[in-house]
Amino acid sequence: MDAFFRTHKYLVDHVESPVKRLLMSEIDWNHRLIGIKGSRGVGKTTFLLQYAKENFNTEDKTCLYINLNNFYFTNRSLRGFADEFRKSGGKTLLIDQVFKYPDWSKELRYCYDNFQDLRIVFSGSSVMRLKDDNPDLAGCVHSYNLRGFSFREFLNLMTGSNFKAYTLEEILTNHKAIAEEITNKLKPLAYFQDYLHHGYYPIFLEHTNFSENLLKIMNMIVEVDILLLKQMELKYLPKIRKLFYLLASCSICTPCAPNVSQLSVDIETSRATVMNYIKYLKDARLLNWLYSEEDNFPKKPEKLFLQNTNQMYAIWPNNNISRKALCETFFVNNMVRDKKVHSGTNNDEFLIDNQYLFTVVPKDEKKKNNTKAYQAMDMMDIGSEKMIPLWLFGFLY
Repeated sequence: MDAFFRTHKYLVDHVESPVKRLLMSEIDWNHRLIGIKGSRGVGKTTFLLQYAKENFNTEDKTCLYINLNNFYFTNRSLRGFADEFRKSGGKTLLIDQVFKYPDWSKELRYCYDNFQDLRIVFSGSSVMRLKDDNPDLAGCVHSYNLRGFSFREFLNLMTGSNFKAYTLEEILTNHKAIAEEITNKLKPLAYFQDYLHHGYYPIFLEHTNFSENLLKIMNMIVEVDILLLKQMELKYLPKIRKLFYLLASCSICTPCAPNVSQLSVDIETSRATVMNYIKYLKDARLLNWLYSEEDNFPKKPEKLFLQNTNQMYAIWPNNNISRKALCETFFVNNMVRDKKVHSGTNNDEFLIDNQYLFTVVPKDEKKKNNTKAYQAMDMMDIGSEKMIPLWLFGFLY
């Protein structure tokens, strides 16, 4: 146990989190079992360590961070370790990479039911199912999703600012005043392209080759997270990797409905398997999909997008990316955090929460004069009426 406390102290002392993540204030930390899900590279480990740093002295042994990648846990049960920790005075156990441990959900449920004086906060892959189809954790876990940096968080980081987040309703009703307040202090568009290229993942702060690191992360998501959690055999890895590349290549040019029949031929598997693989990629935060109001999985989606714009540049490094696809990917990724996003009646429309209709207008297109939809305008500083700067939707979290 002392070795774990020494590691905990070192990691907490040396953690760097130059911008406070909005999720930190959204979590109800009073719950006894909290799950932090997120894709690789978005900063889950840093998030846990930052929580410890902000709320506990490093000499306070009531809080402990552990990583289940440690070989120690190949021969020691999680419940046994948690019990020893609480008996020695521990109150808050922060568990990283929980899905690497066999029967992790059963172990967490045991701890929840039997150690009522212990609070557990754990992190894991976005592929993990916590509430929907995990009977072990039903009714006891409170799940949250950690995403990459929003444009707001990136802007705060790069400029030392402290801009707050806004709800969609606040933006729709007061976007001109909000944009004026922000642009009076700095020029958001001067940072927007950098964000689209590399601002979503905190790994850009490591001063290494960002695109190479992101490609490694995406490969690890497919090779480890999906295969492990979906219990797929290794022989199917080339098929799902090829499928992801084919879908990514299409979404970089013109996001559209996937041709499932052709994809099944291309990767030599059934249509049903193609759709299951697409869902795995979506669950892993490698893709976003768009359905009409009436449809849902297992039907094929109306459109597929890469999950964020940084992925587009990593996969397509020659930058030959459709501006429209880039802008729509940014818009959709910000909306899906806590909104229902469907395709509208027209091909280029987005229906948000079955209430608000949007079109995204890239810089090489003119505004649409004959539309009832809100227009998210690329490269616009301050909007008017139903024309809203696209960058401002990066302030939704």
